[in-house]
Amino acid sequence: MPHVEIEYCVPCGFLNRAEDLQHVLLQTFGEQLDAVTLRTGDHGIFEVRVDGETVFDKSEDEFDVDEITRAVREKL
Repeated sequence: MPHVEIEYCVPCGFLNRAEDLQHVLLQTFGEQLDAVTLRTGDHGIFEVRVDGETVFDKSEDEFDVDEITRAVREKL
């Protein structure tokens, strides 16, 4: 089963955003995922990876929970 990792910038205050996304992914995909983990970072990072492959990078895309959920769904 896929493992989703959300790496977020602690100094930027992205914890709430990461927790909200984690909740949506767990609620949407439930038992289809092995885990949705949070990983602390810095320097403005907010990335979402499925089995190590980046499906969202804040530096490249606008944050949109629905788009990120669709990107994760494509990897399932």
